[in-house]
Amino acid sequence: MTGIPADRAAAPLRRGRSRWASGDRLFRGGVTAAGLIVVVVLLATAVFIVSKAWPAISHYGLGSFLSSARWAPSEAVANKANPNPYGIMQFLYGTLVTSAIAMVIAVPVSIGVALTITDVAPQWLRKPLSSLVDLLAAIPSVVYGFWGIFALIPALKPFGDWAATTFDGVPVLGTVFAGPFFGVSYFSAGVVLAIMVLPIVTAICREVFATAPVAEKESAFALGATRMEMLRMAVLPRSRSGIVGASVLGLGRALGETIAVTMLIGNNVLSITTSILGQGATMPSVIANEFTEANQPFHLSSLFVVAGCLLVLALVVNTIGKLIVRRTGENIA
Repeated sequence: MTGIPADRAAAPLRRGRSRWASGDRLFRGGVTAAGLIVVVVLLATAVFIVSKAWPAISHYGLGSFLSSARWAPSEAVANKANPNPYGIMQFLYGTLVTSAIAMVIAVPVSIGVALTITDVAPQWLRKPLSSLVDLLAAIPSVVYGFWGIFALIPALKPFGDWAATTFDGVPVLGTVFAGPFFGVSYFSAGVVLAIMVLPIVTAICREVFATAPVAEKESAFALGATRMEMLRMAVLPRSRSGIVGASVLGLGRALGETIAVTMLIGNNVLSITTSILGQGATMPSVIANEFTEANQPFHLSSLFVVAGCLLVLALVVNTIGKLIVRRTGENIA
């Protein structure tokens, strides 16, 4: 009885390996191309913004934009060594203040809602509650803006008037809550931003809390811990890096939000208002308001400077957030 030659017997195996190898190379090439597309898009965006902003930067100098809080395009004069009328510090301040207000409100609420969905609410209520929170992300920002003008501002006015009266003359708080409160303000914009970032922070926190080891939860209950103590000992410590990551993503959304903030912040571009009850502007809002009518010398180019600073701010915030998440994860491990 003659056997099959070894080379003929191994031929199907080689063909199979060849097909798998070609498929693996194709998959690796596709994934690499997708990653490179992200890098190319980011670099192309940065190069485009810098090229459009360069005329204003070369004429006035980048430092003059960051050292002034006066935005007066009508005072711009071409081809003369006049002071830079395009100071942007008030926009940077407004962006940071509204985002900070949003995160101070949204993060604790999001953590509480996520814990309710994963560990506190009855089983029959968890899925509907989760769906309702996710629906908040589907509401267009312009709808939030209209709702903020006609519903939120009247609801916030009693608090604004109370805060302005109660904290008048109190160190620090008297400056932060200085009145009068007219409705459109940093505070109103920050509250709407908090509602807008709440779904994304809640969704991530919910997934993080759901991964907490069941054995540790049951051990906490077995030792006589209450539900609150179980959450404090078995869930929150292991979820610290996830909470930070969710907060950073929410902050990134808050930094770049445009329409709702434009409708609610008052759009004061002339100076910095230290009170959160006062009116101001953010970097996205001034771009949205003025890019269609930028007809003064270096006006449009200066708006690109604002856009570039916003891009840098977003990248810095995300980088710091990633470092914090990594450090927190190492400490937990």
